[in-house]
Amino acid sequence: MLALHGVGVLVTRPAQQAMPLCRLLEAQGATTLRLPAIEIRGNGDWRERLGALGNFAMIIFTSANAVRFGAPLLAENRDVTLAAIGPATARALNQAGYRVTVQPGATFDSESLLLHPRLERLTGQRVLIVKGSHGRGLLEQELARRGADVVTADVYQRLPAAPGDAELAALLDRFQAGAVHVITATSLEIAAHLLHLATPALRREFERVHWLLPGERIAAGVRALGLSAPLLRAESAEDQDLVSALLRWRSSTSGA
Repeated sequence: MLALHGVGVLVTRPAQQAMPLCRLLEAQGATTLRLPAIEIRGNGDWRERLGALGNFAMIIFTSANAVRFGAPLLAENRDVTLAAIGPATARALNQAGYRVTVQPGATFDSESLLLHPRLERLTGQRVLIVKGSHGRGLLEQELARRGADVVTADVYQRLPAAPGDAELAALLDRFQAGAVHVITATSLEIAAHLLHLATPALRREFERVHWLLPGERIAAGVRALGLSAPLLRAESAEDQDLVSALLRWRSSTSGA
């Protein structure tokens, strides 16, 4: 019997990113349901608002979505040093034909990327951060503090999803039938939108199952949102790390 047989997992990533995780979970025997909590849309006017780019010492991509919508920037900056905030972002750049030379070494977030030696001394260097609108400002603020001339390109936006009443009612039926055991939330934004769109009955069900989260920062954030459900922590938001965390949990609960 596969390790996750009998485990129902609600995957809440944007629709474009949900399928790889669903396939990995299903390969381990899990049953998956999808309810995207946010939608990803390109910012059509970002290139005009950015203006003339000039030369950069480094371009940092903060997500695979940043690559998806912002890769055209690289046509104007072929020889620039490229940085990626994590493996998924690096893979997206590699698949687009670009080589990444700066990546975080431990966890896959801004804090870890800032520990890279290449980002220690940036006085007088121009750095472009390619990201989504309204993301965390830590990277930009810290690089500016280190002396960099920081420019940002907000190439996409994350919008709250708006599932219909019928879709939410069907999901509630699955919870009440005991078909869902784990909810994934790979960012605090996803968790917040998921809690916001839930009906009162669905919110009660959310409290009865485990939530799978990447890291302590997001765990603390969902607690601040009032969630008291049991939490499972993955090492990162990478698909394989999420699956590995579920496998560890399943092993501990089964006594294997």
